[in-house]
Amino acid sequence: METRKGKRTAKVRLTLTKRSVDGLEPTAKPWIAWDNKLTGFGVRIQPSGTKSFLVNYRANGGGRHAANKRVVIGRFGRITPDQARRQAQALLGRVAAGGDPANERARARGLPTLQAAFEEYLEANPSRAPVTVKIYRQNLRVYLSDWVNRSLDGISRKDVEARFNHLTETRGWSSANQTMSMLRSIYRRPCVDHEGLKNPVELWLAGGGKFHRKRRRRISASGEVLPRWRRGIEAVRMPAVARDVLWVGVYTGMRLGEITSLRWERVDLKRRILRVDETKTGEVLELPITRQLAAIFERRCVDCADAENPPSGWVFPSRTSKSGHLLDVQRFHAGIGRAAGTKFWFHGLRNSFISVAERELLLPRSLTKRLVNHARSDDVTEGYAADWTVEQLRGPAQRVADRIEALMHTG
Repeated sequence: METRKGKRTAKVRLTLTKRSVDGLEPTAKPWIAWDNKLTGFGVRIQPSGTKSFLVNYRANGGGRHAANKRVVIGRFGRITPDQARRQAQALLGRVAAGGDPANERARARGLPTLQAAFEEYLEANPSRAPVTVKIYRQNLRVYLSDWVNRSLDGISRKDVEARFNHLTETRGWSSANQTMSMLRSIYRRPCVDHEGLKNPVELWLAGGGKFHRKRRRRISASGEVLPRWRRGIEAVRMPAVARDVLWVGVYTGMRLGEITSLRWERVDLKRRILRVDETKTGEVLELPITRQLAAIFERRCVDCADAENPPSGWVFPSRTSKSGHLLDVQRFHAGIGRAAGTKFWFHGLRNSFISVAERELLLPRSLTKRLVNHARSDDVTEGYAADWTVEQLRGPAQRVADRIEALMHTG
């Protein structure tokens, strides 16, 4: 037996007989003694002294990336080692033939799949904002799609740990935290309804796993990062539609989801008004279309319309996305940061927009908050001040866009 990174790893291999199992002593943590004749057959010894026979296997053909699963055969004393070995051989034979005993048992007990538990989780709180539901569905589809058809006991602590680390490396600490926090919440109700079901996220946390500490990124002055980000956006190879999403973010400070979900019926180029329905606050946002924004939309018009019909549908369409509009702009962030020589993330564009508006142009905070659709304060006076009309916003919005354009071309 040896300890590695706080985990106790069993190195005991022996022929499991009544005499050998009787001689296995409990420790402070559960451990497993594996049979040296039948691969995957073992006995788990709990700190209480309870010993249970089990089978360990990989489903879906046994490939190295297949899910690692265990099935408990029975408790030592109620079943002999020879009886457990015969059952283990039968279970492993079913696995070799393409079966999945753990999932079969789960279905027999009525355990739901992750997809079914997710839908129940959403139905339990119908008052969630539509944008929140949209984010949850996107997290499930993008980050946990290979788990949706697994029964809830088919996702282990090790699966959670590996996925959390993978998301941290590829998507960042925020996506990793948000996805695993959602998964933990999905499990809570089924863990109450199904005796013996364990929440794998709670097991990961109990075993030493930790969510990333929330932190806010601090960016350099807008005059320093904006010209670098412009060069990075121009240097990285990406579809024109993705680059235009970034330019809209630069000149408006809008959130990524508010931009990618825009439809042409909300863009009025004649009146120079943009209507944003899919907002985080749930409030419809109307913005003036600045000169820079008009140029982007006119370019998108050419790409989205044919010779006889005006543009319709999504402003930023995608042929590969199930939603029909562009989603995965984040995959270009790392390349932009490398080309720019400084870290890039989409929300940084929003931070820069606010910084230019408030610190360089000294615009009233209530006006800036209206431009970027920040949630209104509970302060009554500020609430009155925040009721800016589109026409009142037009001049300040153009000043911010002009200043950002000037900063991007300095240096």
